[in-house]
Amino acid sequence: MANTPQAEKRIRRNARRALTNKARVSRIRTFVKKVESTLAGGDPAAAAAALVAAQPEMMRGVSKGVLHKNTVARKISRLSKRVKALATA
Repeated sequence: MANTPQAEKRIRRNARRALTNKARVSRIRTFVKKVESTLAGGDPAAAAAALVAAQPEMMRGVSKGVLHKNTVARKISRLSKRVKALATA
């Protein structure tokens, strides 16, 4: 239980930030799912376009501190690899 006004304010602020961060992560996951669905569909152009749209969202998550930099780098790398494989196949 919070004993000081500062701690009470911190609890309120953390609750607000948690909602914002949850929405941001959900938005990023949606963009990643769009890339994966276009990969499953087999259209290289659509997959590349979806990846181009997803990359800035993912990096914005890094800059806002909701995702780790290496995690996003790994995910972008793996998605890029799959898009490239689809384009060459």
